[in-house]
Amino acid sequence: MVSDWLTSIGVKENYIKKLNEEEVDGQILLELTEEFLKKETGMKSGPALLIIKKRNELVDTLQKAQKQKNNTPERTAGNNDQGATSTKTISITSIPQKGEKLDSLIVPTTKRDSKPRPFGKTGIDYTYVKHDVLHPETGVIDLIAPCHEYKAFTTAASLDRQRLQAKLAREVLKFAMGCINIRSNGTIHFGIMDSRENSGYVHGEIIGIPIKEKDMYVDALDHIERSFSTSDSELVRQCIRPPEFILVVDPKSTDQHYVVEVDIVPSVNIVRNRVFSVRLPNFKEKSNKVEYEKGTIYRRVGSKTEPVVEANEFYQAVHVRDAQREEAEQAHCFTSPGLCQDLGRKLIMLVTSGKKLMEKEKWYILVTNKFPKEDLDHIGFLLNMKIFCVFDFDSDSMVSGLCHEYVKHHAVNLHFMQNYKIPSGMSIREFESHLHLFEQISWIFCNGRSDFKGNEIPCDENTWSKTRRTFLKDCVSVICKDILPKGTFLVIFLLTSPVETPLLNTFYEFFTDMEGHEDIICISESVENFQKWQAFALGSCDNETVNLSSVVGMKMSHINATLQRVQTNTTRTSKHLAVYVKGECCLETCEEERMCSLEILGVNQCDNTSHEFIESEKEEIERQFYLGGKVTWINFWLAEKKFVGEMIQRDAYHEVIRLLGDILKWSLDQMPIDNINIYHHPGSGGSTVARQVLWNQRKELRCAVVKSSYSAGTVAEHAVKLREYEEKDPQKCLPVLLLVEDCDKEYLEDLKNELEVAVYTKKIAQGIPCFILLSCRRSYTPEKLCKGSPLLNVSVTHKLSVEEKRQFAGKRQKLERQFQPEFILTFILMSEEFEHQIIAEYVKQFVRHLLQDIDRASVVTQLTRYVALLNTYVQNSFISQSHCEALLPLSIHVDRFRQHAFEGSLSEQAKLVFIHLRDERTYIKSIRIIHPLVAKEILHQLLTVDRQQQSDLALDLLNNDVLFEHRFGKEDYMKFLRALFMRRYRISKGDESDSFFSPLIEHVRENEKPEKAIELLDEAYKRFNKDALFAQQLARLTYRHERFEDAVRWADIAAQKLPNNSYILDTKGQVYRRWFTTKCKAMEKTRKTAENTADAIETALKAIECFQECEKAAVADTESMNNSGFFAVVEVGCSLLKLISSLQVFSNKYDGRSECLKYLLTDHIPKEVEKPWEHFHCKIKQLQATMRGALEWVSEDLSYFQTDLNTDEEETSVSCEMTVTHPKHWLVTKSSVYGKFFSEASLSTVPSQWQSNPANMTPFIKRMIIYKLGGGNITTVFSIPDQKEKDKVKILEDIISLYPKNPMCAKMHQVDLVNYIASHFALSSVSPRSPKLAVLSDLQKLSHLFPHDKSRCLSSALFLCILLFWPEEHDDDREKEDKYEIVLSTLRFLQQTYWTKMKDIPHRRRRIYTHFFLGNGVGYDKFVHKSKIESLTKLPTVSEKRMKWFRGELWKTPEIARVLKRVTGWTEDGTVYLEGPKKKKFPVHPLYVHSVPHGNENVTFYLGFTFRGPVAYNVTERK
Repeated sequence: MVSDWLTSIGVKENYIKKLNEEEVDGQILLELTEEFLKKETGMKSGPALLIIKKRNELVDTLQKAQKQKNNTPERTAGNNDQGATSTKTISITSIPQKGEKLDSLIVPTTKRDSKPRPFGKTGIDYTYVKHDVLHPETGVIDLIAPCHEYKAFTTAASLDRQRLQAKLAREVLKFAMGCINIRSNGTIHFGIMDSRENSGYVHGEIIGIPIKEKDMYVDALDHIERSFSTSDSELVRQCIRPPEFILVVDPKSTDQHYVVEVDIVPSVNIVRNRVFSVRLPNFKEKSNKVEYEKGTIYRRVGSKTEPVVEANEFYQAVHVRDAQREEAEQAHCFTSPGLCQDLGRKLIMLVTSGKKLMEKEKWYILVTNKFPKEDLDHIGFLLNMKIFCVFDFDSDSMVSGLCHEYVKHHAVNLHFMQNYKIPSGMSIREFESHLHLFEQISWIFCNGRSDFKGNEIPCDENTWSKTRRTFLKDCVSVICKDILPKGTFLVIFLLTSPVETPLLNTFYEFFTDMEGHEDIICISESVENFQKWQAFALGSCDNETVNLSSVVGMKMSHINATLQRVQTNTTRTSKHLAVYVKGECCLETCEEERMCSLEILGVNQCDNTSHEFIESEKEEIERQFYLGGKVTWINFWLAEKKFVGEMIQRDAYHEVIRLLGDILKWSLDQMPIDNINIYHHPGSGGSTVARQVLWNQRKELRCAVVKSSYSAGTVAEHAVKLREYEEKDPQKCLPVLLLVEDCDKEYLEDLKNELEVAVYTKKIAQGIPCFILLSCRRSYTPEKLCKGSPLLNVSVTHKLSVEEKRQFAGKRQKLERQFQPEFILTFILMSEEFEHQIIAEYVKQFVRHLLQDIDRASVVTQLTRYVALLNTYVQNSFISQSHCEALLPLSIHVDRFRQHAFEGSLSEQAKLVFIHLRDERTYIKSIRIIHPLVAKEILHQLLTVDRQQQSDLALDLLNNDVLFEHRFGKEDYMKFLRALFMRRYRISKGDESDSFFSPLIEHVRENEKPEKAIELLDEAYKRFNKDALFAQQLARLTYRHERFEDAVRWADIAAQKLPNNSYILDTKGQVYRRWFTTKCKAMEKTRKTAENTADAIETALKAIECFQECEKAAVADTESMNNSGFFAVVEVGCSLLKLISSLQVFSNKYDGRSECLKYLLTDHIPKEVEKPWEHFHCKIKQLQATMRGALEWVSEDLSYFQTDLNTDEEETSVSCEMTVTHPKHWLVTKSSVYGKFFSEASLSTVPSQWQSNPANMTPFIKRMIIYKLGGGNITTVFSIPDQKEKDKVKILEDIISLYPKNPMCAKMHQVDLVNYIASHFALSSVSPRSPKLAVLSDLQKLSHLFPHDKSRCLSSALFLCILLFWPEEHDDDREKEDKYEIVLSTLRFLQQTYWTKMKDIPHRRRRIYTHFFLGNGVGYDKFVHKSKIESLTKLPTVSEKRMKWFRGELWKTPEIARVLKRVTGWTEDGTVYLEGPKKKKFPVHPLYVHSVPHGNENVTFYLGFTFRGPVAYNVTERK
């Protein structure tokens, strides 16, 4: 009973369940407190307050009723029947007796008034809600308005057929005769409480009766023939209508109950001059049959039916009653029409939320059933609405209904309700993408789909309730609670055919999840359809609310015409695109919607904007832009059409236009995909310049903005579709100009790559520009980036040229006449060039003036602080309006004009500094401060006056539960909050500098206290669910402040949580490395002994151990490569060797060094160190091998891949502690340090004199000297020719002289063999005639010493074999074939090692490195080292160098043609083959795939040699 009461006052089901679990009955309910409800059930304040308030009201009412009952004498049965209830009547079952529980008091609850079914209407279009109350039974009113009589019939309903029919017929006939004889219409209702005697019910309460067979009730009227004479029975039949069965809806039950109603209509032309006597049927239990009583005349007296006492008198007055009836019938026929409601205005007010025009931002959800055919011609208003989804109960909708018609105009995704179940582990954003929500309309078939081949068939109401109702509940819940915030959408019930239970349930679910009716409206042409819906809706809300939000009686054609009048634009005027032959074509709306990853700019963009919209909104649109809002197409359009002043064209705009013109000039060298980069200072108008270019090019090119939330593959697919739309020939299409904003280089590269593949697949001829990517990225050094690549980059800065100053000054004068300065703040800042001193002062004054009378304690001010903090430190951050509303105490839950309520709740100051943003995809609103400089100043001034520090505010924001737990926009909020504590600044990401921590943490540790920064990150760690990356940050922060024990603890926590994350293991190693360095520093001035160094050495070894774990994790990770562990092992190893060698026992000039080497490389342990270092002798003795392994690994990696790539780094987890900017240079240096240490330690004599007596040196010492000279691995050997200052020839000759004179007999190790042969190739490239060069054929023989099992060969050995056995021009056919055989078999194994090394990392992030090119010479001379090619093409910057290589411009220079040899071959299906071997084909990988001709062609190309095998450069068709 308590549950019923809680439901009736609108408490949510989950809270009711919790109270049931707590065993709350009536007695306990009386004792409950608000605190108990919040604490024990986790209930929010709102519902708790409601329960206590309603409980108190109920108790008051009960007590008053109790007093009344005590003071009132007992009523008679007659009086009792009159006890009607009003909307809020409470019934008391009985006074609680001693020992009786008080919950008997709280049985029936707040009951709602309900209206009976309209007299004479069929019951199928109407429903009742259980426990609602009808007005009391009535007597005669005006003969036309029916008398009403109620019968509970609960007991009789369970009787057998014969007894039930007798009972029903008796009640109907008795009532009917009462009405007919008095000449009044009437209705008798079965299933409505007729007295109060039944415990817990009130008079007139709807309860319904279960009905299995309806015919039983219909056939009961067959008693008429036996109850009247033959002549009377015919007339009575005409006056008694067949029973109507009205469904009783009970939201808490699936059982079906009905109210049975029989209407009585005694038309005067049927009953004139007659009085009817009836023999009522009565079932006698004794005789077990129906008997008929003697004939009796009945009449209605008040609300009772009683026998007539004076029959004669009654007969005599019959003509009077006939006359009255006749008069009443005539009056009823000729009633004057009532005053007509202005339904058109009501419809507009409801759909536009009281505005003049329909909001562009508003989403609509449509709930509908079967559409009549004629209505489908009038759905224009629906086509122009921004519909989020449609709940369609018509299973034929796709075949012949609304959906069938709608898909002709819009792209639609067809779903079922079960598709809205979010898979576990999927975020809301991912789920939205998965269902393509916000991109195209989601059409949800709620009761099967007849054309669908899967098992989705329509079902009857009962089956639907059992099988599909839960799907509906989940579906509505996910939309209302996770996807669309309250107030951003309107639910429209469009009732176009008879209403059934499932559609009514949909209303119930929306009403429950939207917590009210204010955003639900109902439109119905048919009154009958509406009445059934209304009767159900009254179960949840009052009559006035339902009627106010319903439009009943308007035809669909009228609705269509009325709403189209208030729609700002219509989709019928589709966008136009420019075409190749200089005309235009129409872009169908549904085609545009299918290209959802692009915001396509039409030639006629905004042309359909209505005059009313322009007049009412143009000033606000302009103000928002000059205040600092993002530029929109409507800004350009209004300026172009002279509705507002012109837009300034910056110098950068003209530069981009010039570059664009160069790209569009046809030439054979033209690339199909080109790009222009705009780098801009934050807030300097770069985005405006980029969009201005698109706007002014829209008539010459096809233009679109890329929505970077989509994958590069999807964008490329849509861009190709846009290029070829309505064009006949893919070779003759206009180029597509794509704007890509604030994306990292990786995304741009991916997009470029995908477009190249598409162009290649489409076989577009060379020289045709297809796609131009206009990339717009923020940067603090735009000019520097432009100097680097003037052909690619354009900069937009705060600095204005003379011409720009003139334009800005003129514009500023005009704007200041139109707006207050504070309303165009950003424009003023720009016109002052953001000149540091002037602007700083201007902003300071502006903010000081702004904050003068601010209420510092208000929630709005607190919100301003939060937004200022985020905007200061997190680029492009914002807070969703939904979050703000949760924080502000708004009374908007019942306010239809929600945006006004939100803006009205902001202080005047907040209105000036907040700018309203709108998500371009979801249209969900959010706010930020107009400019980062203003945000920074607001933060500074508010905190200074409040004497609050930034760390306190950050902590406050972090611990704000309302914002943290708010569901809508949660992903964005969490991303910004996380970035506030976690994201480091990166110059490569357009930030001002590179930072070691997030700028907030940097500020706190430098300007407040390191302890505060640690506390802040600790709180963030707890708040973000003890995230391992926050623990990693804490380790980094604590070791920076030399709190090494804490740092180790945090690093261990992070590593336990993510044990396979190489970046976290790297951090752990860095903690020990830093600790080791600190310990070494502390010992700098003391004499080092084995004892006092033991602790430091142990720490260094621990660091090496961690870095080795990092190496293992990095190698095992298939999706990225983190080399930092290998670099760090060498770095720590070098420092550790330095420390060990500084001990007195090892630092003695004569024998100390050899002693050190003996200790490190043999089992020998000096007595001085034996005890102090006893725990780690073993690890120290492995140090040389560990360092060599790491150096070789780095060398191998560098021999495969290019190192000059500036790859963008992401979050902390994927950026290393120690970044090596020039890995090759590092490898050369460290190899030399390593070799130097071990060679000098072993040459106790004068180290420089080793040449005089090389024969006395051991192979190990020789190897170490080779390392010192730079010949220790293939990468350092091949980098010697690049070294400018050194005597390269001398170095390489020295290296070769250290190897055995007869290498064939020397049993050299594979690594030494590789380095020996590589040294010859390096020497040949700098001194081809050197006497030290071995004959090539000798090296070929030497290569036979490599393992015969090629899988055991080093990749460097395989690479050298390909060089050694590359055929000569003068070789005969047999020799060539043998050599090709060796090369191809070697190549197979080399490529396997390449793919192992490559992992699953995209090619653009690991570009293969070319060591040599095939030249025109013979022998060694046929290989040209890469350094020679680069010296021939002196290019200033890496990016220009790469561009020239990439575009193939390099290969056209005469210097290259002289040096390199073009080889011949052919292509087959995109694969390049080298002409040469006869037995097998020799495939060669083309470095630029898209230069390969389509189809099968003869080609020529240059050959490069890489660790992937030979590669083809500049593949061109052979003329």
